[in-house]
Amino acid sequence: MAPLRSFTHAILALQALTSCVTSSAILQRRDQSSDPVEARNNKIAPKVFILNAFSPEAGSFYAAKEFNLLAQNITVPGISPRFPDAHCTANGEICQVTTGEGEINAAGTSAALVYSGLFDLKKTYFLIAGIAGIDPNVGSTGSVTFARFEIQVALQYEFDIREIGNNFSTGYIPYGAKEPLEYPSFIYGTEVFEVNDALRSKAITFAKTGALNDTDTAKKFRQQYKSPGNKPPSVIPCDGATSDVFYNGNILGTQFGKYASVITNGSALYCATAQEDTAIMSSLLRAAKAGLVCFDRIIAMRTAANFDRPPPGVSTYQNFFYGNSGGFGPSVANLAIAGVPVVEGIVKGWEKTFKGGVKATNYVGDIFGSLGGTPDFGPYPYFGEG
Repeated sequence: MAPLRSFTHAILALQALTSCVTSSAILQRRDQSSDPVEARNNKIAPKVFILNAFSPEAGSFYAAKEFNLLAQNITVPGISPRFPDAHCTANGEICQVTTGEGEINAAGTSAALVYSGLFDLKKTYFLIAGIAGIDPNVGSTGSVTFARFEIQVALQYEFDIREIGNNFSTGYIPYGAKEPLEYPSFIYGTEVFEVNDALRSKAITFAKTGALNDTDTAKKFRQQYKSPGNKPPSVIPCDGATSDVFYNGNILGTQFGKYASVITNGSALYCATAQEDTAIMSSLLRAAKAGLVCFDRIIAMRTAANFDRPPPGVSTYQNFFYGNSGGFGPSVANLAIAGVPVVEGIVKGWEKTFKGGVKATNYVGDIFGSLGGTPDFGPYPYFGEG
């Protein structure tokens, strides 16, 4: 299918005049104050909120010497029963929450957080910070990825590859289609989220100031791959895939990479696998429509713990269950090594750069155009019967 391109130059120019992708009229009515550090109505107003999925990710930030996230522990009704508290520095400038793994946990926790009434998040930057798998055709283990597009890749029909027929190379077919890699004709609305690319660029600049962790085991394992999979860890601008199915292998990795390109009209560069990102963004987008957050203040960072496919000559099963990529330790360490400079960069540059927001020069939002503007991906405004 030929890419669908929208006539959006004028709209993007208008959108760039405001840094907050939300309902501006609602925002003006609800918040007349310009200082997010001041606690209004006993609410904490963080400059940065870190979102992790499980304990090792959170622990990387808890151990940071630059700030103490455990100075305040706030029980938030409705978030994960395994991780019932949000955590903040003493001055409330930096906060963190652990969502629990998977799409349902991530959506539930992020929604409960926003609507809890305990925080003023209208000017807050959200750093989604987790580990992931990585496509060795794009990067190596230990690398730090920053996404512009987050794609819900498993939002498709699924057939067992052994039953769909010999003329198919995959068991995944988009909703409303009858062939793999046709553009879906039934749209749910959570297929793709696009975040602020100018903000992503600033985050990448901050992240590159850290010396990334690596191990001898990871170095040795990577040598089984071709470049860039065999290179040292680096900071990479590339895009993420969300799926509750923890997939691995050449067939699925290749298919989901192609689907990421199709669903974004050729714009996305798939690299990182995740279970939570589009779920979090769905909750934050709806909160943005309610005037509670700014959607253009989201940063999606993933560090690579493993490859999304085996090295040449090794079976997927053998590699997945018995291979040792050596990437888990570096990926956890690099969350803070790359992420703390991002957090500190925002806090230290608040008055000069971040308080008023980083103006987006690209479309920001979902496939429906829910926050205004016209998406630069998808079939807008024709969304079928989904």
